[in-house]
Amino acid sequence: MERLREYSRRRVLWAAGAGSAGVALAAATGRACTRRPALRRAGDFDLAEAAEILAPSPLYHRTVAQSFAFDDERGDVYAVQVVQGGVRLPDETRAAPSAARSANGDLCVTKLSSDGRRTGHMYLRGFGHGVSIGVEPHGSGVLLWTESQAHPRTGYGRAVARFPFRDGALLDTTDSRLRHHRPLPGSLANQPSLDLVRRRVLVGHWAATGEGREQRYAVYGLDDFVRGRYEPLHVVRPARLDPDETYQGCALHGDHVYQLTGDPYTGASGDNPPSSGGNVRVRAVRLTDGRTTGDERITIAAGLAYREPEGLAVRLADGPQLCAGFATGPAGDRELAIHAFASVRR
Repeated sequence: MERLREYSRRRVLWAAGAGSAGVALAAATGRACTRRPALRRAGDFDLAEAAEILAPSPLYHRTVAQSFAFDDERGDVYAVQVVQGGVRLPDETRAAPSAARSANGDLCVTKLSSDGRRTGHMYLRGFGHGVSIGVEPHGSGVLLWTESQAHPRTGYGRAVARFPFRDGALLDTTDSRLRHHRPLPGSLANQPSLDLVRRRVLVGHWAATGEGREQRYAVYGLDDFVRGRYEPLHVVRPARLDPDETYQGCALHGDHVYQLTGDPYTGASGDNPPSSGGNVRVRAVRLTDGRTTGDERITIAAGLAYREPEGLAVRLADGPQLCAGFATGPAGDRELAIHAFASVRR
């Protein structure tokens, strides 16, 4: 993920493997024996093992995905990315370079079927970086929740918008039909996520303090939020990330906010080589007091040649499952893969 270091940095989690006791038993009995990895819990999810639910799949553009979310009624995946350089949008006179797209907050949303086929796309001009998104089933389609009103100096959204996905459309953040929710005036890098089970909205953001900026999460009732009643159910101040961590997304489920951090591999001689399993981490932050109740490094999808964590979301269809996205594939031709952790309460 392209990112501004002033907004912090991140890592994510995982570990797996068969125990030596299983090997010994197999030798003694002559039968193959495997043992499930010990439970490694973060909030409501077991991070000891994961299943691939979306094989590496190309999006509409070939930049890295920034985040994704699910339409659990239809099985579709919606992924968002910064528009790639050299693309000219329908009403533009010339193509813009990638730096201009990122600075302006120009996004592309790709709709994918459950098996990774591209079935639609939509452009969002001037919205933000796409750190997290929400998908709300509505009639025969969905409403997207994204950051909006990108800051002119950072390219990250200062508000939250909710609007229908329309295949092939170009939507400007200045469109008069669009309502921008600003429950946190002065906040930076707003990041919406939905909990449709409890009908809540999470807005991750950076708040100005006397000492600079502080990461926070605010949770609202969905129906109240849509009506412009911004009375938070919770305001969470999580523990500060380590200086070398790169923040890659968040999700809301139950009594926790989940955080994803991490970087792509740096090569065999770098500080984050493939042989290490990567520096990806997932944390569970409790809503009631901001306490970290789970913090794990995860090595799922460790064999990807390029492996950058990109987005965290909850999938309800076969779960709930906590899902982590990974950008993979060669530079200039990135794809998205998604892996899912099962609930410990199933």
